[in-house]
Amino acid sequence: MKFSFKNDYSEGCHPNILQALLQYNSDQQAGYGEDEYSLQAKKLIKDKINHQNAEVFFVSGGTQANLIVISSILKPYQCVISAATGHILNNETGAIEATGHKILNIETEDGKLRSSDIIPVLGNHRNIPHQVMPKMVYISNSTELGTIYTSGELEELSLFCRQNSLYLFMDGARMGQGLTSEISDLTLEKVAELTDIFYLGGTKNGALIGEAIVISNQILQEDFAFNIKQKGALLAKGRLLGIQFLELMKDDLYFDLARHANRQAMKIKNVLKERGVRFLSDTYTNQIFPILCHDLIETLSEKFEFYVWKKIDDEFSAVRLITSWNTGDDAVDEFIEMIKNKI
Repeated sequence: MKFSFKNDYSEGCHPNILQALLQYNSDQQAGYGEDEYSLQAKKLIKDKINHQNAEVFFVSGGTQANLIVISSILKPYQCVISAATGHILNNETGAIEATGHKILNIETEDGKLRSSDIIPVLGNHRNIPHQVMPKMVYISNSTELGTIYTSGELEELSLFCRQNSLYLFMDGARMGQGLTSEISDLTLEKVAELTDIFYLGGTKNGALIGEAIVISNQILQEDFAFNIKQKGALLAKGRLLGIQFLELMKDDLYFDLARHANRQAMKIKNVLKERGVRFLSDTYTNQIFPILCHDLIETLSEKFEFYVWKKIDDEFSAVRLITSWNTGDDAVDEFIEMIKNKI
């Protein structure tokens, strides 16, 4: 069986979560997220962001989180700004547009947005009331290209959004990997301070399912639970999500798992760099995008699964390799050995 570097959710979940689900299985608890485990997990998250007035809501997946957040915050005539690589634009089957909200996309080389990228978009949407109104900026950390925001970059973007009455929403499907990158100077507490709303991704970092939506902006907290229920995301057995995030937040397991995923990717990246391999983007998270010749891609595909991300020319293509919280040394070492033998 081939080892998969296609994504970071091929495995089930961390053993601590399975053990906790089994341990608490027979306990009778309140439903719809009012169980003691969900309440404890929410308290832990608030403690970690140092924001007791924030509100935390658990949902099952990233697309669901993005859909509920954006559709609940924007008025019918308002729209969201995203990098052209944004998940909401490319991998969510038009979920945002299906709610009646347009996505204005911006081409960037590294998948990140800066105020200089957004200014022209705002300038082109001044023909009120004949055009949609930009009201939200959607970003990801880490991005779909594996890049991350520095503290300074997020501070600048946050200030710009507030000066222009734009909500700032951070997709955190790979938040753990972004914050624990070896070059990151951004903290979870800083993310909560600088964004209006974000979420902590569990699905791609050791959970079976689950994302934790965190709303720092108190204006956006009002009636948010109604949107979760209306969109079918309020689980009767909310304990399923609460238990998982309780285990992930305990003793910073969430960040330990993310660091492991990053380290495994960096092992591969460093060997490729030593052999002069170019990369589509310079990443320090668990996603890397080496540019390889087609013959090598074919050889590696005999034992490993990964996505051929982008054709560069007739001889080379960029591939995407993703490591997970559970990627072992054996698979990484075997991949590296094949690289050493071929380059």
